[in-house]
Amino acid sequence: MRLRVMTYNVHRCVGVDKRLNVERVAEVIDAMNPDVVCLQELDVRRMRTSNVDQAHRLGELLQMRSHFHPAMRIEEEEYGDAILTHLPERRVRVGSLPEYKRVPGLEPRGAVWIAVDVGGVELQIINTHLGLIPREQHRQAAALLGDWMAEDAWKAPAILVGDMNATPRSTTYRMFSAALRDAQDHRVPTPTFPSRFPFMRIDHVFMTGGIKVIGVEVPFDTKSKIASDHLPLVVELEVEAKAA
Repeated sequence: MRLRVMTYNVHRCVGVDKRLNVERVAEVIDAMNPDVVCLQELDVRRMRTSNVDQAHRLGELLQMRSHFHPAMRIEEEEYGDAILTHLPERRVRVGSLPEYKRVPGLEPRGAVWIAVDVGGVELQIINTHLGLIPREQHRQAAALLGDWMAEDAWKAPAILVGDMNATPRSTTYRMFSAALRDAQDHRVPTPTFPSRFPFMRIDHVFMTGGIKVIGVEVPFDTKSKIASDHLPLVVELEVEAKAA
């Protein structure tokens, strides 16, 4: 069975025009017709973004269920990542990733993992947003490849997606590509950042066996270029009935 998976850093639903517009982000997502949407940089009940629960609101607008993990909490305000889908799903795990405490003030990072039913086959999906400093990224990548993927629930078919803040030349990327397959292998590279003039490929979809890539898309229409500082990356996959 085929499905379309999107990873999208929505930048708190604040566009490059400095406007807060959750509905505009939903329109960008909906135009790509994804089955699973992995989002990074969502605000939930934060004063700076009008106290909106962005994960819940986007789920409402897209008619999808959402699983949100707050990487950061400030009293009742939260900030983090989410996975939305209309497919039957269950939450497997949410949690924080290691911090690099030698550099004070770094943004906390986390991940959210759900399993979705794709034509009778359970697909594991982890969505994450890694830090900006290479040593911080290495620790977080090692935690995902070790602690998280050491769990019995992590088995093919499975995908790891998100804003890795790591280009294909980085050590962090090589860590992931040594264990998993980049969905864009052997394809024309599709950069997603910055949205108006994209030249960096830091948003990624990595896969286990049991999955075939049908196509890769990055929209470059006017609305997509303005809605966030990243463009969404959409990968159409075919999940084998019996995973390798």
